[in-house]
Amino acid sequence: MEAIKIGNRVVGGGAPVFVIAEAGVNHNGEVELAKKLMDAAKKAGADAIKFQIFSAERLVVKMAPKAVYQSRTTGKGTQYEMLKKLELTKEEFRKLAAYARRKNIIFLASAFDENGVELLDELRVSAFKVPSGEITNFPLLKQIARKRKPIILSTGMSTLGEIAEAMEVIRGEGANEIILLHCVSDYPAKVEEINLRAMNTLKEAFGLPVGLSDHTPSLDIPIAAAALGAKIIEKHFTLNRKLPGPDQKASLEPDELRKMIARIREVERALGDGAKKPTKSEEILKKVVRRSIVARRDIIKGTVITMEMLDLKRPGTGLEPRYLEKVIGRKARIDIMADELITFEKLA
Repeated sequence: MEAIKIGNRVVGGGAPVFVIAEAGVNHNGEVELAKKLMDAAKKAGADAIKFQIFSAERLVVKMAPKAVYQSRTTGKGTQYEMLKKLELTKEEFRKLAAYARRKNIIFLASAFDENGVELLDELRVSAFKVPSGEITNFPLLKQIARKRKPIILSTGMSTLGEIAEAMEVIRGEGANEIILLHCVSDYPAKVEEINLRAMNTLKEAFGLPVGLSDHTPSLDIPIAAAALGAKIIEKHFTLNRKLPGPDQKASLEPDELRKMIARIREVERALGDGAKKPTKSEEILKKVVRRSIVARRDIIKGTVITMEMLDLKRPGTGLEPRYLEKVIGRKARIDIMADELITFEKLA
């Protein structure tokens, strides 16, 4: 499948890269901060903003430990305690979806349980995003697939075999509009572990549009992914990396997000259509910098042209040097002055 429609945007084919500003939980449980994140994403030029819908009670056991990066960024305590502070209510998500419509930015969210899926369906999201950690959660995949909407599937921590199993589950429920995101699930991810060529592996293995969910602090990694053919770029962002929260330090700030998107758009313009031909500007320049066949000395009418009478000089508005053999041995139809361009009209 070459192209998939998400909201008013086409993803894949020859369409521009679809940029998702991953707000995640960087709202710190505050709906007004979430709105400010949406404003910043829109201003930076993102196509969509994405949040996370979860219930701490349904996601983790009370004593579940934090990931190493979460302990590093949020200190002591359990994963449950951390996540509980980052929840938003159903009503708050309804407000955010409405706010996104007013701001003309596509609203997306990762759902971590069936209640989240149903809420997103109620909010009429244009696509479902499956986070990397849920790729083996087949009941959740089946529920999402039954909604018959495009699915963006992150593949962090996964083998090709696990991705194939997830695809079989999703397609078994009749869903076929799927986009795969290569991802390295570490925060921040190490540049040497990103392995951007895995995007090509995914594309060849499954024949689907692919992209990158990037957790590095780098602006260059997503730009390189776009150059390699990524159809979606997802990137964490925050209003300020100094804010508390597990993902803030691995996120871009608004100006960095804007620069990343601008450079992705620049790469898109540079990629072109692949046809090797002179550009309009080159057509003008080549007349100046290419050479033509010119008279080295005055050539009298009726003289048989020899190589000794010719030179190759700029500009390139006369006969190109490749026509030398067709000029030598011909007679001058008229007098030709030294440094004058040779043309076939001047030859007998």
